[in-house]
Amino acid sequence: MNGARAGDLTTASLVASTRFIELDAAVWSNNTVRVMARNISAATFDLAAATLSVGVVKRRVP
Repeated sequence: MNGARAGDLTTASLVASTRFIELDAAVWSNNTVRVMARNISAATFDLAAATLSVGVVKRRVP
């Protein structure tokens, strides 16, 4: 993500249903966003190929 810096707000979402998947996104380093997906169900399943959307909003300093 070009222009991402520590402290910026990030979001991540999948186009597919994410009923049992929790996504977290954070600026990992300059221009890099890390997305972690966590299975919050008791079942084991394979995540099929899906479109991942990531957004970064610059932090505003008052």
